[in-house]
Amino acid sequence: MNKEIVIDLISKNVRLIRLEKGYSQERMGTVLGISKKTLVQVEKERTSIGWTNAVVVCALFKDSQILKHILGEEPFEVIETLAHDGMNTPKEKTLGGIIFWNEIAKKGRFRVQHNVVSKHFRVLDDSDYHWYSTFEEKEEVMNRFHELTNE
Repeated sequence: MNKEIVIDLISKNVRLIRLEKGYSQERMGTVLGISKKTLVQVEKERTSIGWTNAVVVCALFKDSQILKHILGEEPFEVIETLAHDGMNTPKEKTLGGIIFWNEIAKKGRFRVQHNVVSKHFRVLDDSDYHWYSTFEEKEEVMNRFHELTNE
């Protein structure tokens, strides 16, 4: 997954996200900081929402079932990982990968998960805190996992 794919997915689903929230086009435009006319163009797939507004949608509608369906359990984690070209510092507590995640390794207090929707990898600790994520190859996340588990 990359920024262009995320922009495309959110652009194609912004209408559903708006309807899920019960917002009019006018209200949604105000929330996103764009005009109703621009939102209509996005909803008709004549233009894209752009990276900045894709980030805004993920931040403001992080509980959206539509976003979770297209980006996985934690949409903003996908945005953060793409924006920073990976993530390599302990971060916020996650939901622990109940849905959308396959556990591919576990040792001590750390585990590696792979998102079945966005295809990114992450390392969580046993309290579900997020330590690392990347869209790179599995080898990269496993290297970080081995560093954290002192192998």
